[in-house]
Amino acid sequence: MMLDGALALPLAALTAVLLDRLLGEPRRLHPLVGFGRLAAWLESKLNNRTIPAGLLAWLLAVGPWVALAFWLRPLAPFAVDVVLLYFALGAQSLCEHAEAVARPLQDGRLDEARQRVGWIVSRETSTLDTTGVAKAGVESVLENGNDAVFGALFWFALLGGPGALLFRLANTLDAMWGYRTERYNSFGRCAARFDDALNWLPARLTALTYALLGQTRNALACWKAQAPTWDSPNAGPVMAAGAGSLGVELGGAAIYHGASENRPPLGAGRAPQAGDLGRAVALVRHGLWLWLAALFLIGFLHA
Repeated sequence: MMLDGALALPLAALTAVLLDRLLGEPRRLHPLVGFGRLAAWLESKLNNRTIPAGLLAWLLAVGPWVALAFWLRPLAPFAVDVVLLYFALGAQSLCEHAEAVARPLQDGRLDEARQRVGWIVSRETSTLDTTGVAKAGVESVLENGNDAVFGALFWFALLGGPGALLFRLANTLDAMWGYRTERYNSFGRCAARFDDALNWLPARLTALTYALLGQTRNALACWKAQAPTWDSPNAGPVMAAGAGSLGVELGGAAIYHGASENRPPLGAGRAPQAGDLGRAVALVRHGLWLWLAALFLIGFLHA
């Protein structure tokens, strides 16, 4: 019985990962779509471009759902954990989006590749060349490997399904409100800070995972030297280590919201190509199985 209890969490994690692999994200009635609509409605009603309004909106958007998850979990722990982690994970969706960019890019259909990569990045993609599309795609896979996979697993390991839900909802609000524009600079500041706090340790564990599964020495050197130059305290380590592990160089100029930004370089090596999207996906997939193995090892040791 003790062994069963110790392994309940990793078994729930494995079940959720397999469901994500087999089913992908729900095509209809995805809870995060409904949550996004709720968040947009709250923002439209409460955004007076102040920090307290943003904090209130964040608490109203996230608090009730996380409280409900903690209340439901004792009633059916395994089922609640599996369902919540399944909805929090986006590994299969990430892989599908990356493949949808890589395929037309490899076939020379640049316009289609630009359109596809525009679905997963916030920069403008209409003028990107082949290298620019590949770079944007690889950056998105590496960063979202943390946001859609490892971050959710980390908080699942600590708090079960409610922890994964908390992380995913906070990350979604950061993606919606965490911009330094006139509209969101103050209102979205709490969303950005909550996401930074929840992501701080998972991001560094993600960076370490990337480093262990590729060109380790190069990845660690890039992480140490380049991550501090990046605006985001969490995306910097993740993408620097990931790019170094793959042996490619990311960063550079990009256009966000109509303004050009010259971002510091990340990684070391050649410019990314279409095939590097698949290599980035493999890095995430292998890291996912490594994390699951670690969860089971911890469960056995605890038992």
